[in-house]
Order: sequence, then structure tokens, then C-alpha cells
Amino acid sequence: MTTLEILTAPDPRLKKKSEPVSKVDKETLDTLDNMLETMYEANGIGLAAPQVNIHKRLVVIDLQREGKNDKPLYFVNPEIVDVSDHDVEYEEGCLSVPQHYAGVVRPDKVTIAYLDREGKKQKLEADGLLACCIQHEIDHLDGILFIDHISQLKRNMILRKLIKTKKAIS
Repeated sequence: MTTLEILTAPDPRLKKKSEPVSKVDKETLDTLDNMLETMYEANGIGLAAPQVNIHKRLVVIDLQREGKNDKPLYFVNPEIVDVSDHDVEYEEGCLSVPQHYAGVVRPDKVTIAYLDREGKKQKLEADGLLACCIQHEIDHLDGILFIDHISQLKRNMILRKLIKTKKAIS
């Protein structure tokens, strides 16, 4: 497996909308495996393909923070088909917005339709942290970052800090 480079905001490639995957083939599976390895290496719990400059509708999630889970979740072409009326706020972070966190309000429960690793249609009902993570990663597929859900003032402060950090590194 290969560890991929994670794009960081305000990279414009993060704002690009992803294309659906036409079929789950070896290339798709290799991409999912590389994304999972990259996510583990970065100590994340979710990763969407646009974060590694692959503009396909692919997501990996593993809520286990210590070590590797034996059942990571793989989503090909995920789409939200239902949401609860009840919203909750989670403190969100993102591998593409490193070391910054903010409260984001999202529906507490979601139902998604997607293709699994075998290319079979599936549905999943999720709540709590998993529902939050799924919504966060699907946002990435549509070019939306969690900071797009917070006030413009907070978003601009975070982006200025990220730009300053990038300049200091280069």
C-alpha cells in the first residue's frame, strides 16, 4: 500500500466536486486501500478521496482511534438518502485543516446508500459520531470543508493561520 499526500486548505483542489465511480474494480480497491493506509498514518478517523487529490466519490472511515480496526468502512458513491429532524453539535477536525477544530451542527442520524467493496448496493443507518463523520466526508466529495459550516470570521482566522503555517514550512 502507498501513503498518499493529504491536501490542506486553502488548496483549491479541495473545493472541486468529485465524480461518481463507474464500477468497483482493482483500481478502485487499490485507491481505497491506499486511502485507508494514509488515514491511519495521519491518525484520522475518516478520509475522502478529494483530500488526496483523487476526485472520485470514495470514502473510508474507521472510528477506532488506537490501532487498526478489523472492520474499517468503505463507501463508494455514498449519498445521504434520509436525515433525522434532530440536530447535534460535534467538535470537528479534519486532516485537510490540521490542528483546527470547531463545533458543527448536523443531523444526529442519517441513512446512506452506497456501493461496498464488491460493488453491491448497500444502505446504512448511522447515528452519533459515525453519522457526523459520514456527513463530514460526503461534504468533501462535494467540495465542502467543515469550516464552511462555521462563521466567516472563524473560517477566515483558520485559513489565515493555515496560510501562515504553509509559508513558514516552504
